[in-house]
Amino acid sequence: MLKRLMVGAVIKPHGLKGEVSVFPTTDDVRRFSDLAYVLMGDSDDAPEMKICGVKYLKGRPVIKLEGVDSADEAEKLRGTELYVRREDAIPLEEGEYYVGDLVGCDVYTEDGEKLGVLKDILKTGANGVYVVEVPGEKDVLLPAVDEFILAKDIEAKRITVRVLREI
Repeated sequence: MLKRLMVGAVIKPHGLKGEVSVFPTTDDVRRFSDLAYVLMGDSDDAPEMKICGVKYLKGRPVIKLEGVDSADEAEKLRGTELYVRREDAIPLEEGEYYVGDLVGCDVYTEDGEKLGVLKDILKTGANGVYVVEVPGEKDVLLPAVDEFILAKDIEAKRITVRVLREI
């Protein structure tokens, strides 16, 4: 399981006082109001930066980080991915998973045949879509609903799915 979870990425500076506009990758955009800090990257030595303020413009968080006091300093953060430690992440309900824990899992059919590896989960209006990378073939897209996603075992890094076969 991941030690850190991505909550967003810096899009660009906002204003002249060092604020940055953030593209959120968390389900709860308002999450940034509850954060005291973010990790500036996913490496073990990623610096931790204190969040001094948060506001929301057009549904996106704009954050002020301690020590970033000009547009030039904020510009240097463009593209930086923002993380939190797993223990500081929003607790999950039963049956919920962090996308980062699922990506990379081996995907097997209900018959026990290895289909491929989970490459991504796309967000759509109604439900997510699992993108399974199948060696030598096109990616397989599966709706993230119980009819197709039969079991998830994060510890074993294994997902069991039902695939409709062409006739």
